Parts: sequence; C-alpha cells; structure tokens
Amino acid sequence: MTLTPLPQSDSTTNALAASDARLLILVATRKGAWLFHGDPARQRWRVDGPHFLGHIVSHVVLDPRDGCTLLAAVSTGHLGPTLFRSTDLGQHWQEARRPPAFTSTTDGSGRAVQQTFWLTPCHANEPGVWYAGTSPQGLFRSEDGGDTWSPCSCINDDPEYRKWMGTAQDGTPDGPKLHSIIVDPRDPAHLYFAMSGGGVHESTDGGRTFTPLLKGLEVVEGFDLDDPTYHDPHCVRMCPSQPDRLYQQNHCGIYRIDRPADTWVRIGRNMPASVGDIGFPMVLHPRDPDTAWVFPMDGSGVWPRTSPDGRPAVWGTRDGGERWQRLDAGLPAEQAWWTVKRQAMCADKLDPVGLYFGTTSGELWASADEGGQWSCIARHLPEIYAVETALLTP
Repeated sequence: MTLTPLPQSDSTTNALAASDARLLILVATRKGAWLFHGDPARQRWRVDGPHFLGHIVSHVVLDPRDGCTLLAAVSTGHLGPTLFRSTDLGQHWQEARRPPAFTSTTDGSGRAVQQTFWLTPCHANEPGVWYAGTSPQGLFRSEDGGDTWSPCSCINDDPEYRKWMGTAQDGTPDGPKLHSIIVDPRDPAHLYFAMSGGGVHESTDGGRTFTPLLKGLEVVEGFDLDDPTYHDPHCVRMCPSQPDRLYQQNHCGIYRIDRPADTWVRIGRNMPASVGDIGFPMVLHPRDPDTAWVFPMDGSGVWPRTSPDGRPAVWGTRDGGERWQRLDAGLPAEQAWWTVKRQAMCADKLDPVGLYFGTTSGELWASADEGGQWSCIARHLPEIYAVETALLTP
C-alpha cells in the first residue's frame, strides 16, 4: 500500500476517498506511540504499537508531500531529545543524524533543547523541508526530510525574542514551548508561529524577520497587555479552505482573525458562561471556514485542567464563532476528570469530517459525523500528547 495525501478541497475526490480510503491515526503519548488503522467506514480499527515504548513522544506526523515519510519527536532516556524517521509506516525507524539543537556558546550561556514539541511539513513546493518547534522556545528547519536540522532565522538567539520567551521556571506545564508553526499554502515565505509564553508572530520574508500579532488578545489580569512575554497562545490554526482566516485557543479565550486585519476577535465570549472559553486544542473543518471545534477545560480557581464539572464535551461552531453547540453524545455524562492537550485533537478530510481526540487519561475517542456521536476506540494508553490523521489508499 502507499500513502496518498488528500487535496485541500474537492468534494468529488473526498467522496471517493470516503468509500475507498482507510484512515491512519497517529497517537503520541508519554510512554510511546501507536498507529491505528481504520477501515473505510471508520468503524473498525487495527492497532500497531507501541513504538518507542517507555519514551516520551511529543508528535508523530506524516509528510503529505511524499506520502511515505513519518517523523516522530522523541525524548529518550539514553539519547535525550531527538527525532526518528520512517519510510515504511513505522516498520523501521532511523534516528536523525542531527536533531534540533541550539547553537553552542563558548561561555556556557547557551540553551539546551529539552524536547522537540511540534513538527510541520513545509510548503507543497518544497519537498523534504520541515519546521520544528522546541521546548524551550526554538524554531528549526530541515531541508533533507528531517534527517538534519539547523536553527531557523533570528528567533532562537535574538535578545528581544529571548526576553519574551521567559524562563523554564515561569510555570508553563511541561516547560515553555514554540508551537503552531503554520506555512501559508499560497506562499512558503509567509509563516506564523506561537510561543507559550511569548505570543503569536508572523513572517512574510521566509522567516528572516518576524512581527508580533497580538492586537485584541487578552492576558491574565494584572500583567502588561503590550508585553509579548505575558501572551500565552495554546494553539493557532489556519483555515485550509480560507488561509486568510486563523483561529486561536488561548490561555485567555477563543479568538478569530481575518487577514489583512491585524486584530483578533474573542469569539469565545459567545460560549456559555458556565463552560467558559478556556482550553488547549483548536480544530478546523477542512472545507468550511466557518466550522471549528474546541475542547473546553476548567480554567477556574487553581486551573485544575479537567473537564468542567467532570462532564467532558466538544463544542462546535458553524458560523465562525457566533454560536456554539455542545457535542457530547457518547461521552461520559459524569465523573470524567480528564482533558485534552493542544495537539491531541484533530480532524480528517473525509465527508462527513471525522473528529478525533486523545485524553490525559489515555483514551482515544472518535466521531465519524463531525461530533454528532462519539465512541471510544482505545483505552488504557499512556497520557496522550498528540493525535494526527492521514489517509491510506490501496
């Protein structure tokens, strides 16, 4: 079999894919990675794993440009933070010759990568090029399919950016990180990324320079709104069908921006007050820019980071955030005190769209009808860090 990337939008092709294609779900956890192979109806699943058992896996991603390369960001006890590559659906893995690492300094003042956190394939016209975000915050680029990595642009060592990054002691769970690396499908020189903490940033010159994109975003009360240090975006996504629209799940709400506007709008204000608009993942419809999904968590008091009232639910909008609907059919009705991390929820590109999320208690949930009905397809996994999808065709 071969892996075939789906087009951005084509209803005829997607309908055919729904009847012929098989889905692959890539699950990264605190103790390894698992691959779930689904039948065309997305009703039966075959599990392949664990891979890297006992090691922290932050992200596993398929390269949509060649349909065969898998990259896994792994933190191992004996090798430290590194990357592995596979060209045969995980049957064999090879460690990257030069994983992401900060430039060494003679005076010992340099930083060390604690983990590679986020992986993003570059533009369709740049085969083999990848971006990676790390903890602490760093941006790296590979031009050989993920085998060797180099620091990207000025971000890693620029004094101003270093000031905005804060320190590992600032309280970010699992450490501060650079994430949500986005490449505009129309222009490989147009990039976005986010830092927790440190804000959202945009480049229009291929990463040589970046500019903060923070207007309209709120921060925790008592901190300086104009200082990027105090901005904590949790996840930023670009609409596949309308790249000028971005959505964001932030430490302080849910937002949308329609470029070339430079101001984010807090659409999470339209969520029920009893639920709030605090969470980590943000998932977008592959063909409808008005449809998005989030997974709220309890952000009150001491931030327990659990489902509100122990009643987990996905919330979806069909009108760009004007109205939100609770989507919890099949999910536990009570006493479920887990939540979903920023990379642990995603959508496929079939019709209807399938939604998937992994929990901090090691459950993998799926919906084949855009959140209308949920079923648990795996239990008793380690804490789930990331969930991605890909399509396999005969």
